[in-house]
Amino acid sequence: MNLQHERLTQLCADLRLGGIAADYAGAAQRAAETQASYPDFLEAVLRSELETRRARARQMLARVAGFPALKTLDGYDFEFATGAPRQQITALAGLAFVERAENVILLGPSGVGKTHLAIALGYLATQAGIKTRFTSAADLVLQLETAQRQGRLKEVLHRAVSLYRLLVIDEIGYLPLTQNQANLLFQVVSRRYEKGAIVLTSNLSFGAWDQAFAGDAVLTAAMLDRLMHHATVVQISGDSYRLRGKRKEGLVPKPA
Repeated sequence: MNLQHERLTQLCADLRLGGIAADYAGAAQRAAETQASYPDFLEAVLRSELETRRARARQMLARVAGFPALKTLDGYDFEFATGAPRQQITALAGLAFVERAENVILLGPSGVGKTHLAIALGYLATQAGIKTRFTSAADLVLQLETAQRQGRLKEVLHRAVSLYRLLVIDEIGYLPLTQNQANLLFQVVSRRYEKGAIVLTSNLSFGAWDQAFAGDAVLTAAMLDRLMHHATVVQISGDSYRLRGKRKEGLVPKPA
């Protein structure tokens, strides 16, 4: 039995069947106890292998997405964030917007959990087998500017923008963009229009977006037109979650 076990383990290793290697002994025991047929046993070990591969793929998708931290919807404090539309956010967890190549725009002041929700939606997508990328707006435009200087803009736009079914862009409006950077971000939105879903977060109301895009009202209007044509806008209000402890201690004044 030990020799056979070694042979089976080696065969699984040679064929890269890690799921079968881990489960075949247990599956064989269960088959013997239930007097299952050989096809039933074979189906059981093949299903185990399939689930192992799917789990590995989900882990890989989450790892390469570039999330700064792992956040989930279960970890979002709706009791504190009373200004977050819970029903609307829960509906987005079904990821239908990704299937329809639509956008989600999370708006609200700093600290209300926009980035948490954006990461959580992105993580859900990876667990559904959806290729996802997370980036801040500042990092994205810097990457594109570098590619532009190197004459590789088209290549990087394809690799960093078009390859993903879901693109999460965090913190639009936190730092003002130059005219060239605003043009590059417009190219990102145009490339994905009706082709791939985007989740955006911003601390600015739509009326103030032109301030972040080099004061270019025409470009901003064109970008918002594409973003909002097929979009769910989630408006979040409330106090900063990060400052809640300091407010309790009286170190930070409560908002008016």
